[in-house]
Amino acid sequence: MLVVILRTAALCAVSWALWRILQSFVVKSALDNLPGPPSLSLFKGVFPQVFNINAWDFHKQIAEKYGSVIKIKAMLGENQLYVFDPKALHHIVVKDQYIYEETSAFIEMNRLTFGPGLLGTLGDHHRKQRKMLNPVFSIAHMREMIPTFYNVSYKLRDAFAHRARNGPQEIDVLSWMTRTALELIGQSGLGYSFDPLTEDGVPHPYSVSAKQLVPVLFQLIFARTYFLSTSVKIGTPRLRRFFVNLLPWKALHEIRDIVDVLHNTSLEIFESKKKALEEGDEAVSKQIGQGKDIMSILMRANIDASEEDRLSKEEILGQMSTLTFAAMDTTSGALSRILHLLSTHPRVQDKLREEIREARSKHGDMAYDELVALPYLDAVCRETLRLYPPVSVVSRTTRQDIVLPLSNPVRGLDGREMSEIPIPNNTNVIVSIIGSNRNPEIWGPDSYEWKPERWLTPLPDTVAGAHLPGVYSHLMTFLGGGRACIGFKFSQLEMKVVLLLLIESFKFSPSAKEIFWQMNAIATPTVKGGSSRSQMPMIVELVKPVA
Repeated sequence: MLVVILRTAALCAVSWALWRILQSFVVKSALDNLPGPPSLSLFKGVFPQVFNINAWDFHKQIAEKYGSVIKIKAMLGENQLYVFDPKALHHIVVKDQYIYEETSAFIEMNRLTFGPGLLGTLGDHHRKQRKMLNPVFSIAHMREMIPTFYNVSYKLRDAFAHRARNGPQEIDVLSWMTRTALELIGQSGLGYSFDPLTEDGVPHPYSVSAKQLVPVLFQLIFARTYFLSTSVKIGTPRLRRFFVNLLPWKALHEIRDIVDVLHNTSLEIFESKKKALEEGDEAVSKQIGQGKDIMSILMRANIDASEEDRLSKEEILGQMSTLTFAAMDTTSGALSRILHLLSTHPRVQDKLREEIREARSKHGDMAYDELVALPYLDAVCRETLRLYPPVSVVSRTTRQDIVLPLSNPVRGLDGREMSEIPIPNNTNVIVSIIGSNRNPEIWGPDSYEWKPERWLTPLPDTVAGAHLPGVYSHLMTFLGGGRACIGFKFSQLEMKVVLLLLIESFKFSPSAKEIFWQMNAIATPTVKGGSSRSQMPMIVELVKPVA
């Protein structure tokens, strides 16, 4: 029986491949006339060059050579579009966002990994979930989370102080930022503690698994892009699990085990919160979040919601897994990137420490308004998120034929100028976040330099004039439209509280080990020439006694 299934699958795959090759020669579109890097392989095109842990230079080179609208050759001659033209971005993520939807592979992978949460749903289903979640990410609720952020961040500070009590020490800062980010979302988001943040504390299995997820998924990017959306339609979940167990594919087995940990942890937390809510206010008040955490508020609101708006148990679990992973991985990466940059720019670090100490001497543990008003801290965060967004690119796919307008005309291979591009149905569009954030035509000739001071003076007129659709500071870092990052203010607040306490008390310097940032789906640091394990060793020195 298994042999018959495999033979049938192979026949279908060969037939599909032959059709795709024939289609690339016979069926022509306007995309064929666009400039782009030459295909290096009939089978994969330049896909391996675009999605590669070392792809930083490739992305910069194609942006400089071909401009803001680029043809990318993918599997078997397929045309994809690589875009960071401002007007095109507005249409993709805002005006025509329901035509340029998340790719089927992205949705199916997130649904399998996290469940039917924000990252695993489309259309009305996604809008219903977002409507339920929007209130818990309001500024009013952010203000209430500040004490929790300080509580967790002080534990991190004390752990660093203990390590550095006898002099400068090499510390894997990424590991600590990951543990801290998970504990921040755990307490404020789930009302749950994952980690005591002590030196001898063992990282929670969720933390270990979640940090492995993106690098392992990146290994499967080609298979996910082209085969996942078909594979999930074959048989029952039980049958598909059987085949996953059967296949001698290490990365696939690692994903299976990671997903099991994420799901089981979310289920454990959900059942605990559900039981407390059923027992009443006294039981809720005894939990870590005292009923003020995101999921407690969401679950209460869900009970009171109409039948039409109410989320199912699977959807609630999906939100828990989605928000926990997203908040942990992107925030820990952004914090690590900032500390890495500060270590290599000591004058910036000293200036930031001076601002923080002056503010702390006046306000102590600053409330929301004082914290977000610190100009240099804000500038350091904005500039880092501009030049080094945690996510470099995202993909969309067209759900119907559509015309994409451009801010700046592009010259086709036939010499004609095009101010708009007809895009066929089912075309994948790669939205380049780094291309937009680093675009010299918008940000000026120093766009590839890390300069926090640029945010302390008026930005070039070209920045506002570009009318970029990002929800944050003219940047595409958190995207825009209905699929913009719902927790971007939450993330910024976490980062600022952590940086406030760390920079006040410690000096960060590079270690002897060179750090290289891998261009995974979410950028991750590792030691150049060492193992592929995500890590970022730095020298941490106590510069202010910690009580």
